Amino acid sequence: MGRLYVVGTGIGLAGQLTIEVRNVVRSADHAFALMAEPLALEFLRALNPRLISLSAYYGGGRTRDQSYAEMVERILQPLEDGQTIAAVFYGHPGVFVWPSHEAIRRARAAGYSATMLPGISAEDCLIADLGLDPGMSGLQTFEACDFLVYPRRFDPCVPLVLWQLAALGDVSRNRFEADPAWLNALANVLMQEYPTDHNVTVYEAASFPLDEPRIEHVPLSRLGNVPVTQASTLYVPPAAAPVIDYGRLQALGLPVDELVEASFQRARRKAYTDCDDLGPDGAKPG
Repeated sequence: MGRLYVVGTGIGLAGQLTIEVRNVVRSADHAFALMAEPLALEFLRALNPRLISLSAYYGGGRTRDQSYAEMVERILQPLEDGQTIAAVFYGHPGVFVWPSHEAIRRARAAGYSATMLPGISAEDCLIADLGLDPGMSGLQTFEACDFLVYPRRFDPCVPLVLWQLAALGDVSRNRFEADPAWLNALANVLMQEYPTDHNVTVYEAASFPLDEPRIEHVPLSRLGNVPVTQASTLYVPPAAAPVIDYGRLQALGLPVDELVEASFQRARRKAYTDCDDLGPDGAKPG
């Protein structure tokens, strides 16, 4: 029986490739890869000379959906011959990679074994580069167009991450650049909950070991003037720290004494470094 492995290389070239993924790529009968950088493709070919790039399925009058469907067909072909396949994707193979999920779904539906191995995603790099701790402050993540089109409920007291800025306005799914009008529309939606001068960050993880990540701060009102690429992610820091719901705790029979309250306040101050001028109730003055 054929076997499919869907794996991720991480964001940084070679350095974030796990030992497990290296072994899978090296030992596969067939390997296919969709990489953002040619050097990454050559590195993978050094592990498995039989590796085939899937980039050729882009372009040629195809929409992205058509390209992805053809990639899936090509990945699954060797399964019929009982071969072991490694499908390699940039970053984490389960994060914004439709072909990886579809290939696994179809392989399993046909009775084949299919396994996804994780990789370091852009979100992992963002957490490290921006110094976030979701365990302290929480974290909200949405695809940018999804967030704009649907009335998503979100909390401005919790860090917000919006993915795929460059896909905003690409309703035909055949372009690879953002529409400034859609970026302005996104900013207008956010400014319903955040101040117009609230500093947000356009972030891009470093692809090479000696590169620096792009961390560009901009007032929310000027978001439409900032150039974005396929790698751009928007980080929106909290506008204020949350406030303890004493009524809820009392209704649950959980009295909060001064010691417990002080503990919550200390943890909150550590998590909300942008809100270090908190008032006594946890809100920012004014």
